[in-house]
Amino acid sequence: MDENLIFLQVSGIETAEEALTYLGNRLQEQQFVKDTFVPAIIERENVFPTGLQFEDYGVALPHTDAQHVTQTQVALMTLEKPVTFTQMASKDQEVAVQLIVMLAIKEAHSQLEMLQTLMGVLQDRDLVHRILACHANQQGQVLELLSSHHIL
Repeated sequence: MDENLIFLQVSGIETAEEALTYLGNRLQEQQFVKDTFVPAIIERENVFPTGLQFEDYGVALPHTDAQHVTQTQVALMTLEKPVTFTQMASKDQEVAVQLIVMLAIKEAHSQLEMLQTLMGVLQDRDLVHRILACHANQQGQVLELLSSHHIL
């Protein structure tokens, strides 16, 4: 993960699709993903939702097939106001999401391992609240928090 792909307290995002497009475009601008990535991630989210409801916060872990990725990378975004995602393994339960961790994984076999690692970290309520409290210019602090949890 790199500081240029951490976006904190983003405003003006109203829907899950807008959030996915915003983050996907940032990955594409830095050439980590192909131009097929954003449509693919939106389509996959519609079929296989990635919203997760934890104790008192919601997270989304959008990802798509490796064929749309040129170089493995992770992008992270916190939102000023939560947007609605559909809960993972559900078709009708909604989750108010304020933290999105988008995976662009080049090696398909690595995706499950990364998802499992992230699931463990995202269950750390204190860590997630500390990330959500970071302001727009505190990307370095988010990197430090994640490093201390052995994500990076």
